[in-house]
Amino acid sequence: GAMWRGAAAALLGLAAACLLRRGFEPRARLLSAAELRRYRGAPGDPGLYLALLGRVFNVERGRKHYGPGGAYSGFAGRDATRAFASGDFSPAGLVDAVSGLSPAELLSIHSWLSFYRDNYEPVGKLVGRFYDENGAPTDALREVEAAIEEALKLQAESDQEQQQFPPCNSEWSSAKGTRFWCSRESGGVPRAWAGVPRRLHRPGSQGTPCVCVRSSGPPWGQPGSSQHRDRGDLDDPRLQQYEGCHPLAEQCVLPT
Repeated sequence: GAMWRGAAAALLGLAAACLLRRGFEPRARLLSAAELRRYRGAPGDPGLYLALLGRVFNVERGRKHYGPGGAYSGFAGRDATRAFASGDFSPAGLVDAVSGLSPAELLSIHSWLSFYRDNYEPVGKLVGRFYDENGAPTDALREVEAAIEEALKLQAESDQEQQQFPPCNSEWSSAKGTRFWCSRESGGVPRAWAGVPRRLHRPGSQGTPCVCVRSSGPPWGQPGSSQHRDRGDLDDPRLQQYEGCHPLAEQCVLPT
């Protein structure tokens, strides 16, 4: 009676909430690799599909790119995830193995996936490396998704570091040596302050690039704090002064 109906409605509500959280995926078709191969857009083929990370998209609208003779026809009818990152369109490159890709290559795959989601109709899932025969994600998919998350986090951190410590301008001459200087545009980071040159030591990375450091106001990330020494980021432990240069000079010349 009513109690059962109430429980069923609650369950349906829950199911709907789960779907919304996942970004609604239609009752996805599951395709085998052999089925997907039939969708290469040739005369008599049932259509034009490609797969990326095991997700299958109908790319009929992009036929001039993906259809026979198109520059990207190698992607049609298969999952060639790796080639989206590597740019290797040879048969050896048009594969779905993603091990050993760099964070930048993983971000490239991530942006291609967003592109297909935004521009093409999803068809379903490819059974194989990334989805099992029930359409559930495999460990391989979970691993690559975790690696993409990590790459996105690294990118956000490096974007933030660029804002906090923009690269210096620099020029070299045989007579004078290397000149580093800071301006409100240096490193391609427009800002309200010029800053002073410092070496930035990044744990685990080679070299100490020259960056421009804000020399007044509160430290980065503490805009409201009044308990500061009005030295901007000069006291950040990762920074080193250039020897022989005034600590607050906007430029510094290192003899050859």
